[in-house]
Amino acid sequence: MIMLLTIFIGGCSKSSQINNDANSSEKNNKSQYPIKIKNKFGTTVIKQKPKRVATIHWGNQDIPLALGVEPVGFSAANFGVKDKSGLLPWTKKKLKQLDVKNPKVFRDTDGLDFEAIADSKPDVILAAYSGITKEDYKTLSKIAPVVAYPKSPWTTSWKEQVRLDAKGMGMEKQGKRLISKTEQKIQNGVKHYPQLKGKTVTWVNFSARDLSKFQIYTSADPRPALLEEFGLRYPQSITREIKSKQSYSKDFSSEKAEVLNDTDIIVGYGDQKLYKALKNDPILGKVPAIKRGSVAFIDSDSPIVAAGTPTPLSINYTLDEYLDLLGKAAGKVQ
Repeated sequence: MIMLLTIFIGGCSKSSQINNDANSSEKNNKSQYPIKIKNKFGTTVIKQKPKRVATIHWGNQDIPLALGVEPVGFSAANFGVKDKSGLLPWTKKKLKQLDVKNPKVFRDTDGLDFEAIADSKPDVILAAYSGITKEDYKTLSKIAPVVAYPKSPWTTSWKEQVRLDAKGMGMEKQGKRLISKTEQKIQNGVKHYPQLKGKTVTWVNFSARDLSKFQIYTSADPRPALLEEFGLRYPQSITREIKSKQSYSKDFSSEKAEVLNDTDIIVGYGDQKLYKALKNDPILGKVPAIKRGSVAFIDSDSPIVAAGTPTPLSINYTLDEYLDLLGKAAGKVQ
């Protein structure tokens, strides 16, 4: 993964439980319990409405936060973060809106801090978008019911993430409204960039240190899935190379650079220095998108660097900047 993750916990405060709007409908929700949610490792059973919500791994905290709930514990991002807080800007903004001043942070880059998660005393642990293993799941399930990914690690779309996490909180209807609101935000933004419609795109990760290979995020990954919502699509030259429907990425030798020839726009992590290296490379420099400059590289100084893996909060925060970057690349396609 390009992303590196650490885990952190926020303290329980006056906003650490389901918000007043959700509490007011609790009586109406009682009949839905127990809630059963299937996942990769089995079936999660939630016997009653959770009051204390913990989340782990990337982005899951944004779902309860977007629904007005402060998790009692959630993962810190160390990718795209500009300070030591472990908070991405949209997460930090929402915490401020909820008047959360001192979230506590897990600093466990080598693995989940099960003791700290247990100390947060959660009623449910949200991990719909995550990379937890079966053993992680078993250990976490001894602490609280775990909402895990449905198919494979790191492949849950932002919509499915919202559906699963919101259902695990007993806020399924609120989750559906959040999805609709976010979809409308995307649709309104895309209207201003008609040049995107029908263009082909591939998310490719290159390294200036080693141009002998490259990595493609598959359509199963949330990053390309979001690009499809913008009206872009993966070319057949790429999709026919992806045999596994559950893998989020595939590595290629640069000797197979021709698989990129039908791609109108290349998206990836990088900067102008990397682009110059690609353009000067005797093999990769022949790829049409690289040759004409229809490349949308996301620089590490941009908030989009962490928003490529989307949540409702990150989409709302970065959509205009992201579409502008893609629109400029699309404008170079003849």
